Amino acid sequence: MSVILNIETSSRICSVAVSVDGMIDFHIESDKEMQHAACLAPYVEKCLDHIARRELTLDAVAVSIGPGSYTGLRIGMSLAKGLCFARNLPLIGVPTLQLLAVKGMFGYKDAQGDEIIVPMIDARRMEVYTAAYDFALEEVMTPQPLILDSESYASLPADRRILFIGGGVTKARDVVQHPGALFLTNAMPVAMDMTALSERAFRRGDFLDTAYAVPYYMKEYQATTPKNKVLTTNDTQEK
Repeated sequence: MSVILNIETSSRICSVAVSVDGMIDFHIESDKEMQHAACLAPYVEKCLDHIARRELTLDAVAVSIGPGSYTGLRIGMSLAKGLCFARNLPLIGVPTLQLLAVKGMFGYKDAQGDEIIVPMIDARRMEVYTAAYDFALEEVMTPQPLILDSESYASLPADRRILFIGGGVTKARDVVQHPGALFLTNAMPVAMDMTALSERAFRRGDFLDTAYAVPYYMKEYQATTPKNKVLTTNDTQEK
C-alpha cells in the first residue's frame, strides 16, 4: 500500500490530497484565490490528522513543481521539503504541465485516445507556459514559454483533435487557429489530479533530491519597477 500526500500550489488555488494506492482518500482546497501562505500548512495538518485517524503510514510527499506562480511554487516546495526532512520521507516532483494533461485526458468525456493534449499555464500578457502530449504522456511539443499568435501551434498535426486546457485557454481561444482545436475552460491544476503521476513516480522510485530540489520556473523571475518612485533625500533637496 502506498500513501502519498499531494501538494498543489502552482496556480491561484491551494489544494492538498491524500492518495492511497493512487485513489483519492481525502482532499481539501481553498475557495479563495492566492491564499497559499495562510492555507497550506493548516490543510497539510488536516491531511496528516486524517492519515493518523485511518491508522495509515505516510510513504511519500508529492509536490507540483511548476511552471506556475513563483510564490506559490516556493511555498509548496518549502513545506514539502520540510515535511520530508522531518519524517525521513521521499519527495516526488510532479510537472504541472503533465498534471494538466492528465486532467484533460480524464476530463474530456468524448476523448477517443488519439487527441493531443495541450496544457497552458497563463504567464501574463499573451504568453503561456505550454507543451503538447499524446495519451501516453509522450511529448509532441517540448515544454516551453510561448507567445500566442495564430501560428503558435501550427506544427501540430492538422488531422488530429487538439485539446487545449488550463489557465491560458481564455486568451488562447481568441488567437489560436487550428482545425482540430477544442478548448476546455475553467480547468485549473489541483492536488487530486496529481495522484496518477505521483503514484507512478512512487512505484518507479522516481524521487527528487530533497536537499537540492527546486521548482521548475521555466523562466527567471522578473521584478517590476513601481510606477510611483519614492523620492530620495537628494531628490527632495534638489527640488
